[in-house]
Amino acid sequence: MPNLNTNLDYKMSESSQIKFNVTLDENQVPEKINWLATDAGMEKELDTKAIMISVYDTESEETLRMDLWTKEMRVDEMKRFFHQTIVSMADTLQRATNEDKIAADMREFGQHFAKEMFPE
Repeated sequence: MPNLNTNLDYKMSESSQIKFNVTLDENQVPEKINWLATDAGMEKELDTKAIMISVYDTESEETLRMDLWTKEMRVDEMKRFFHQTIVSMADTLQRATNEDKIAADMREFGQHFAKEMFPE
């Protein structure tokens, strides 16, 4: 059996970049937000009206957040953004932790949220 630890033909780990460009007005309010992910096959920056970024700080063991949205983002768009974020967080929690019950509870809350925010 070959000793895999002595193989010098290993591939260096790749890196990926996610870039956000935020244009601010004279009052430091976002007017325009563009983003680009280098490994997503994107050929140019895409426009967006809002971003929510959560970063886990390993030293403090706390979540740091940055939420930005442009002046043009409508209230109904923000409500939809929050609803879809809640549902996607449930999916991520389930994949990352196998917490099926809590993920289902989050999805149930997402349904309640949608029902309250988007009455028919």
